[in-house]
Amino acid sequence: MINILQETQRCLRCKAPFCQKGCPISTPIPQVIDLLENDSIDAAGELLFNNNPLSIICALVCNHEQQCEGNCILNKKQVPIQFSAIENYISDTYFDKMTIPIEQQNNKKVAIIGSGPAGITISLILAKLGYNVTIFESRSELGGVLRYGIPEFRLPKSILERYHKKLLDIGVKIRLNVTIGGTLKIDDLFRDGYLSIFAGTGTWRANSLGIEGESFGHVHYAIDYLASPESFHLGDNVVIIGMGNAAMDVARTALRNGAKQVTLYARSNKISANTIEYQKAKLDGADFRFHMTPVKITDTGIIFKEDANELHVQADSIIISVSQGPKDKLTTTTEGLNSSDKGLLITDSIGNTTRPGIFAAGDVVHGAKTVVEAVNQAKLVAQSMHEYMQKI
Repeated sequence: MINILQETQRCLRCKAPFCQKGCPISTPIPQVIDLLENDSIDAAGELLFNNNPLSIICALVCNHEQQCEGNCILNKKQVPIQFSAIENYISDTYFDKMTIPIEQQNNKKVAIIGSGPAGITISLILAKLGYNVTIFESRSELGGVLRYGIPEFRLPKSILERYHKKLLDIGVKIRLNVTIGGTLKIDDLFRDGYLSIFAGTGTWRANSLGIEGESFGHVHYAIDYLASPESFHLGDNVVIIGMGNAAMDVARTALRNGAKQVTLYARSNKISANTIEYQKAKLDGADFRFHMTPVKITDTGIIFKEDANELHVQADSIIISVSQGPKDKLTTTTEGLNSSDKGLLITDSIGNTTRPGIFAAGDVVHGAKTVVEAVNQAKLVAQSMHEYMQKI
């Protein structure tokens, strides 16, 4: 357990804080540390929240080794300041007791499609500015990829329940189990008086390998497995195709749910996951094989090509984790809303899509990225939506 105050005392107070420069959302790290040392934890929490409304989440799931902590000057000779622990302590302590100031209601309605990182961020910002915000979430609980794509052991779902309550407290309406592009369409939202609409629907369509046997009953996709691992019965021997962060989450989840042997396979010798996520998966008991190209899935396993040879690997279950793309319900049901050849929504630099009044950010625009990147983009788009609606 890290002693938070001892950790702050190790900070060198650099004139040019590389830690802050290394943070995708430019968290004011030196100011936060100064406030905590001066017994101003609420002020530190407020500073963190105003800069990053998902600070309490990013403290747990960010790639700190490549961002704040990876850029700490102490890396050159010793252990960097563990700012993730400091941020988590402050944000967790402050979150439930904070009061979010709300400007006078302006009676302008905003629709938020999707309750992932970008959707939650924009809802918080626009509600503070006095807008009448409604979130439309296709699943039964709030959180999007935060709930259905990140395992409990990395991000406790109780944190999302706290966000749900906080959103309700500031007047945000939340409609669960509603898919826009299904019974309700974007044109219905405009008809009902929503002045602007934000699309933050994420990337929920798994990419396939395109090989024979992929439709067999013991084959699954990572994004589906992570959404509800308790509903899967994988057996003892699990093969995972891919070595990204999601693949590491799948491996660790499978081991926690009773799998005896979990092996991840990659075509090359590269691991695309963060080093710490790879190390944790290895520590949990996962194995790794490289230069293995999947050729064909059989009823009892999978055939790989290794150099010039083919090798049949026995497996009770095979989980494919080779990234994912967006579903097309919004674009196919909304005239004038265009997407790229990869299905990603086309926007300008401030979140305007190809149809006026519709904005987008996060994974549905840029593909699967990090939580903090989605939050950073969402802050910019929230301001863009605000300026757009002020002109109406």
